[in-house]
Amino acid sequence: MPTPLPPAAVPLLIDWYRQNRRDLPWRESTDPYRVLVSEIMLQQTRAETVKPYFHRFLATLPTVEALANADESTLLKLWEGLGYYSRVRNLQKAAKAVMEHHGGVIPADFDALLKLPGVGRYTAGAVASIAFGIPVPAVDGNVLRVLARLTGDDTDILSPTAKKTAEATLAPLIPADAAGDFTQSLIELGALVCVPGEPKCRDCPLHLFCTANREGKQTALPVRLAKTKRRIEERTVLVIRLWDEASPAESPRIALRKRPPEGLLGGLYEFPCLEGHATSDEVSSHLTALGLIVTSVTPLPPAKHLFSHIEWRMIGYAVEAEAAPDKVEDWFFAGITEPDERYAIPSAYGVYREAVRHGYEGSTETQGQIK
Repeated sequence: MPTPLPPAAVPLLIDWYRQNRRDLPWRESTDPYRVLVSEIMLQQTRAETVKPYFHRFLATLPTVEALANADESTLLKLWEGLGYYSRVRNLQKAAKAVMEHHGGVIPADFDALLKLPGVGRYTAGAVASIAFGIPVPAVDGNVLRVLARLTGDDTDILSPTAKKTAEATLAPLIPADAAGDFTQSLIELGALVCVPGEPKCRDCPLHLFCTANREGKQTALPVRLAKTKRRIEERTVLVIRLWDEASPAESPRIALRKRPPEGLLGGLYEFPCLEGHATSDEVSSHLTALGLIVTSVTPLPPAKHLFSHIEWRMIGYAVEAEAAPDKVEDWFFAGITEPDERYAIPSAYGVYREAVRHGYEGSTETQGQIK
């Protein structure tokens, strides 16, 4: 049976937060738009990774209206490399809903926030408490871990009831005059002290209240049952450089394709790919059959990328071609600098983006969590 968290723990936690909190750009003000953007970016992503994206996003799209009116290519390019691209699409849908139903003003109401596209209970609670001072809980993975250790709760934190239990535990403890600091103090404690693996119990302001610390169960909690294994997909990535009359002087064009709008990495750009692991001869034959005049096919390093439910195991080839038909499947040929300047290409293809200009040896592995 979990041990209740006493109200006396709250002022200790808030005092600790105010003295030890990190200097993060989204904490410079409690503007609700800034809070909403940061909370969406921070889902499944480390704060240090988010910082440059947050600055760039706000510089380009400084208001709800600007976000609502942004074109897809700008939106995806700003998000390129952050992963979980459905987040930014839903963020724009939320901005459009705010413009349509709330006169362009993010509502200061938990239930209204919860109705915005892509906004779940955590995000609604975070925006409500941080931006508007509304005393509602905001429970994410950090908070679940902290509470599991503090209360000694051995319930699987991925279970449907875990967040409800956590919200019920926190709701009566939230101080009406410091709701935002309370929300952020729990998140900060999980990020800096009550970390995964070995927590830094000596630095914790609540160690005297902590059941896991008292019973030596810090590494046993929280309980997280194993997820279903990822499905493995083998892919052959083709970095095709085309040297023809339409290419700029002394510079090739590069083959790209746009992924379908729905599903994994929907609407993003990628290099042409073949299913399975093809040999260089198979690649040459395939491209020749499509009408390309291929002059060389050179192996590139293998790469691996982990999504939330799929693992890509990739091999690649640098292909040089001197001619191609006007239409090749759903490909198009872009200037060699355009993948960096214009088209949002997922980080899964990182090693192959480098191969646009350079040759490589060895292998590379990348990891990510993209829905």
